[in-house]
Amino acid sequence: MTKTHIRSILIAHVLLLVNITLVSCREPALAWMNDVGAKSFPDTTDVYLVNDFGAINNGLILATDAIQQAIDQCAANGGGRVTFEPGVYLTGAVFLKSNVNLHIEKEVELRGVIGLEEYPEIHTRVAGIMMDWPAAIINVLEQENVALTGTGTIHAQGRYHWERYWKMRTEYTPKGLRWVSDYDCKRVRTILVSDSKHVTVKDMNLKQAGFWTIHVLFSSHVTVDGVNINNNIDGHGPSTDGIDIDSSSKILVQNCKIDCNDDNVCLKSGRDADGLRVNRPTEFVVVRNCISYQGGGLITFGSETSGGIRNVVVDNLEAYGTTTAIRLKSALSRGGGLSDIYISNIRMEDVRVPMEVTLNWNPSYSYASVENEVEDLPDHWIKLLEPVAPEDGIPVFRNVNLSNITATGAAMGLNVTGTGESYLENFTFRDIHIACKKAGRISYTKDWTFKNVEIISENGEGLVRKENINMTSRRSAL
Repeated sequence: MTKTHIRSILIAHVLLLVNITLVSCREPALAWMNDVGAKSFPDTTDVYLVNDFGAINNGLILATDAIQQAIDQCAANGGGRVTFEPGVYLTGAVFLKSNVNLHIEKEVELRGVIGLEEYPEIHTRVAGIMMDWPAAIINVLEQENVALTGTGTIHAQGRYHWERYWKMRTEYTPKGLRWVSDYDCKRVRTILVSDSKHVTVKDMNLKQAGFWTIHVLFSSHVTVDGVNINNNIDGHGPSTDGIDIDSSSKILVQNCKIDCNDDNVCLKSGRDADGLRVNRPTEFVVVRNCISYQGGGLITFGSETSGGIRNVVVDNLEAYGTTTAIRLKSALSRGGGLSDIYISNIRMEDVRVPMEVTLNWNPSYSYASVENEVEDLPDHWIKLLEPVAPEDGIPVFRNVNLSNITATGAAMGLNVTGTGESYLENFTFRDIHIACKKAGRISYTKDWTFKNVEIISENGEGLVRKENINMTSRRSAL
């Protein structure tokens, strides 16, 4: 046997061992990744036209009842597709049923009624607490095998809610009530999927949300695919998140384009005492092949972390002009935390901060207090004011892996601040290049590893470091 043959056999054995190692490492992840998203879809053989139930397509006459009747009849007959003749339909809240596909073609626009009268209040979770809140324009509540499809448009006409909110903020903030203004100003979500499973939202165009655009709550096996969200029409609305995944599992988000004025894709799991009581995680989530433009976070974890956020894979995202790209945030009364997060193949241009991590986010919003004793407080005030024991309130962030990330035109490279009570543990950065004005800061971390990482600042200064335990840097410029 020649040396060449021996060398070939040795190389083959090495490659085999490497391959076995990679497979064994990836098998647990692959097992759950194959199970995300909706696993069933409504039969579309039977078609129900809302116009046959009296819907008028001139955008002036309320069509809510006719749309609901078509949905109800479709569901009663075993399911099918509910469709529209081309035109504009004015609607309040409608409620999808099991085995129904509400299909909105390209020439169709559903236009949300301005105001709150056509949106009955339901008991739901909003920004981490359970409370009564207006129904969304499209609601999937306690249903199974449901779809919302088509390349048509839902225009929420949310500017009305933006203006109400900013007016309330000017009244509340001087009184030290910033923490409750988001809850007292009730606004309409565009799509709510709650306590449901096997739900598909595909190829929709969603505009000018009054509040969160797509909220997936207490649900499993949900797919959001190919959705275009454009909320920055005629202004920039507060809290116009793109997609919020809230105490839900086995969720797939892919191929979406989001231009909003808050978090683009956000994972949540409850706030403070109420979130700790519910104690339901967001887990087994895949977010891939999405683009963000304006917004507060390309991918955001928190600030509602009470139930925990874990087992999340984020891959192949792009951010253009987004404020912060990768954002991990919580508060010192929130508890829970996050773990086993994998973020890879991210491209950013002109973002302010490529990555931000904080356990003490936005104190004026995150911590509730009243100066004087007040009688007859609303239930949601009482929930927000309920104290959390210190040992329950400190969130824990650990086991976060980031790889193959590039950023140009950033203001700051990293903005990372843990606390002395909760160090940010076991983060790994691999193959990352950031070009920025200043490198930023990193504090209160433990067991962080940088491999082939460059943070190149215009001022030539490196990261400001404080209280970092066992930080390893290999082939890196920090």
